[in-house]
Amino acid sequence: MTREEKQALVDELSGKFQSHNSFYIVDASVMSVAKINDFRRLCFNRGMEYKVYKNTFIRKALDTLGHDTSEMDAALKGSSGVLFSTESGSAPAKLLRDFYKAQAYPRGVEPKPVLKGAYVDASIYIGSNQLEGLTTIKGKQELLGELIGLLQSPAKNVISALQSGGNKLAGILKTLSEKEAA
Repeated sequence: MTREEKQALVDELSGKFQSHNSFYIVDASVMSVAKINDFRRLCFNRGMEYKVYKNTFIRKALDTLGHDTSEMDAALKGSSGVLFSTESGSAPAKLLRDFYKAQAYPRGVEPKPVLKGAYVDASIYIGSNQLEGLTTIKGKQELLGELIGLLQSPAKNVISALQSGGNKLAGILKTLSEKEAA
């Protein structure tokens, strides 16, 4: 591979890191071809992309993010594949969890592909023990939706109280006018 081809690959990977708010680094090196194909198919079906890169290319591309990503060096050992998601940061974790369940790994056996690290909205998570926590992370859109809901809730209560109060007042006036007429 020529220097220009390597630089083009780093630029491509850097562009993917810039355009995806979350990505996971996994190791699928000991998986059979059939299982890797099943994993790739599941990724494709859920709108995610899985691709294997050299650790040096990943490191160089991470340096272009503008954040301190030195913690990711712990994940850049051995074989590394990158799982990209345009959805929420928890979508790849849920995909990995579902894949593990489908493979029915016995107790004590570490499921494959192994989660080595994750980058979610400028936060870095290292190690496969982070998977359960990553499945509960809410994306930016989900958090904004909750915030808007919380902000709208008091306003809806005030409007509801004013409307119900108006109905009560109209009922009282109607009752009083009927009593005077009678």
